[in-house]
Amino acid sequence: MSNLRKIVIDGNEIEVDGAMTLIQACEEVGIEIPRFCYHERLSIAGNCRMCLVEVVGGPPKPAASCAMQVKDLRPGPEGQPPVVKTNSPMVKKAREGVMEFLLINHPLDCPICDQGGECDLQDQAMAYGVDFSRFREPKRAVDDLDLGPLVETHMTRCISCTRCVRFTTEVAGITQMGQTGRGEDSEITSYLGETLDSNLQGNIIDLCPVGALVSKPYAFTARPWELTKTESIDVMDALGSSIRVDTKGREVMRFLPLNHDGTNEEWISDKTRFVWDGLRRQRLDKPYVRENGKLRPATWPEALGKAAEAIKGASKLAGLVGDLAPVEATFALKQLIEGQGGVVECRTDGAKLPSDNRSAYVGNACVEDIEDGGMILLIGTNPKIEAPVLNARIRKAYLAGATVGRIGPSVDLTYPVTELGAGREAVETLLKADHSDKEGGVIIVGQGALQGEDGAAVLAAAQALAEAASSKLLVLHTAASRVGAMDVGATNPDAMAAVQAADVIYNLGADEVDIADGAFVIYQGSHGDRGAHRADVILPGAAYTEEGGLFVNTEGRPQLAARASFAPGEAKENWAILRALSGEMDATLPYDSLAALRQAIVKAHPHLGDVDVVADNGWTAEPAGTLGSGDFDYAVGDFYLTNPIARASQLMAELSANAKARSTEALAAE
Repeated sequence: MSNLRKIVIDGNEIEVDGAMTLIQACEEVGIEIPRFCYHERLSIAGNCRMCLVEVVGGPPKPAASCAMQVKDLRPGPEGQPPVVKTNSPMVKKAREGVMEFLLINHPLDCPICDQGGECDLQDQAMAYGVDFSRFREPKRAVDDLDLGPLVETHMTRCISCTRCVRFTTEVAGITQMGQTGRGEDSEITSYLGETLDSNLQGNIIDLCPVGALVSKPYAFTARPWELTKTESIDVMDALGSSIRVDTKGREVMRFLPLNHDGTNEEWISDKTRFVWDGLRRQRLDKPYVRENGKLRPATWPEALGKAAEAIKGASKLAGLVGDLAPVEATFALKQLIEGQGGVVECRTDGAKLPSDNRSAYVGNACVEDIEDGGMILLIGTNPKIEAPVLNARIRKAYLAGATVGRIGPSVDLTYPVTELGAGREAVETLLKADHSDKEGGVIIVGQGALQGEDGAAVLAAAQALAEAASSKLLVLHTAASRVGAMDVGATNPDAMAAVQAADVIYNLGADEVDIADGAFVIYQGSHGDRGAHRADVILPGAAYTEEGGLFVNTEGRPQLAARASFAPGEAKENWAILRALSGEMDATLPYDSLAALRQAIVKAHPHLGDVDVVADNGWTAEPAGTLGSGDFDYAVGDFYLTNPIARASQLMAELSANAKARSTEALAAE
């Protein structure tokens, strides 16, 4: 039996799914319905009453369109389709009344409110409200909450839409926020005055339709009309969330999420959102060379000359690719180093990823497949800190009925999991089990499981498990640049041994690696982090917001990060530094522009030209190996300090300290 129903909205007859709400049916026709509490990705609350419409032939009062389904409407007396009006006098009067009530206690502090200019309440009061109020009573005031260093509260402005409560409870999986009291005394609060403990809490700033929840670090720094907005990609983890970079002059002022159903839906993690102050601190803005054991500022010709001289004189040359390097720079580095007889390696954390089998180092699952899987198995990964937005997706699947199993040490993931063991023995046991009755699902393998000596065997076992259980495999990376670097072949079987033995190392932003004394190190990167401290020549590069770059996310989706501002001082785009260096070495790379470089990349690796498309990786099983013993370790220890930009951020340091303090159990007073 067809579930489609006919309905007439403002004279337009359409056929929609009967399970749709009226507000969704109106959107199908292109009619905008005002709303405060309704949000597509949250449960329906139906408590702001702004979305009222008139149902002809129904009760003689307006109905909340967010909470009424099309199938609940009665047909006309002769079986005609039900009729809904969104602009009748009844609806207009009802909306004006609702708006008048909402504004009874709302403070008139728009000039100093940080939401000014992008406030749903302002917009809807202008569009659907009236220009007077009949209420002269004094306004109610409410104490502000302390939710921590990220979200600033002005609870007097709150209109009790409960979006923040629903988000934290349903998506983020924390229970600190709720509504207490009744009538005029009802207010949104945090229970027992707790601060929020979630890596996704910043999303309630975007959700709040008034100025009750605003960004604490961004407060009073800019207005929306002063900002230049650039659509880009996040590189703080390997999910490749779609973001908007807002700049004022040369400064990045904030990051906001963009909707992308394939990756981040419309959420981003707190590190993604608040790391912008790290782009201003500890920046490398001029070249340096080491003289008598100390680094001193140098000119570009001098630094490039020193680097070229070292590379040409090297007997053993190696290149390292860091976690934030775009594909263009990685490709150029590979051509430069291998042209001089050296080796290049991107698996700097020791993960045993096969260089020539994309179905093994990426897998064959999309992020969206997580929601379809009846069974999700996590092997050696803690998605809550490796990719918090992906973790929210797993939670969504759990709430929809999926079962989640874990092989790895026990940690809280915001949803219940079936503990299957902590290490390799559990993988062996699962491989021997009978999987004939298992429904398909997704197996997610983390870098923690692949970093041991038997990492290749663990990956092969995960592939065998996926085949046996007719599931898909997703390799969850922790570095934004890793998949792209693997795609262009920035690997070598003996590279890490060659790096240990090399006398000259070109370090492209790899700050998580300890390089032994003895080698001559050329460091190219954006921040004065560990890599720069060990360097003999420093070439200052652009950060991810300061150059156009191609990144490939953990599911193998090529994505473009766009330039939103310019690199500080004398810093240059990463690919351009390598191109200039190749000229100094008389081994000039064959491209003079970013476009020409991208053409060369796409010619060599055609799938990288399909931006925002997840390629079909086929399925090639890795040869089985011998699993070792022992428990898995997780790849990321501190969520807030995983890369040089985050380590340069004062806010990330504070959040990291808070997280440590929270994890150490409080002792009773003696």
